[in-house]
Amino acid sequence: MSTHAARLIAPDGCDGRPHGAPYQHGTTNGNTPIASTSVGGPNGAAKHFRSVLSRFATGVVAITALDPESGRPSGLAANSFTSVSLDPPLVAFCVAHTSTSWPRLRAARTLTVNVLAEHQQPVCAQLATKGGDKFAGLSWTRSPGGNPLLEGALAWLECSVEAEHPAGDHVIVVARVHQLDTHADGGPLLFFRGGYGRFAS
Repeated sequence: MSTHAARLIAPDGCDGRPHGAPYQHGTTNGNTPIASTSVGGPNGAAKHFRSVLSRFATGVVAITALDPESGRPSGLAANSFTSVSLDPPLVAFCVAHTSTSWPRLRAARTLTVNVLAEHQQPVCAQLATKGGDKFAGLSWTRSPGGNPLLEGALAWLECSVEAEHPAGDHVIVVARVHQLDTHADGGPLLFFRGGYGRFAS
């Protein structure tokens, strides 16, 4: 996997910083201590926490809906998406408390999760920006539920919000899947160590 040198605005949830107990010293072979840094507190510790977590590669999704008040498309990019349960079919993603797009998405009857493809890095960057028309120039059709289905996305899931759980500076959103299908072919868009890349077998 290759990453790009240019620093883009990260997808929402990419720096998801769950709060937990400090890291404990461990050993590599029973004799040599592993250096560790406590979580929380000084900015340096938080930066280290983010750096370590950035080594976990994730996919990127775009969560879209039509704003019920204006009828205009709304969306955000996130890499904190995961499957939760098969029965009932549940997924989850994290959204920052500071997100200005989430209140509009949350108000919609359903949401559509678009699984982004490797060539959709510009789409991700556009949806991750704050303010302005996030859908300017983007090609999309309507999902079965009427939400924006982005052209070129690998798959889509039509969901409704099941529960929201506050967690530090984010909220964990659990959503029930009502419909889903594959859409386009290609490789996934990956986020790793602050950059974007693609999967190479």
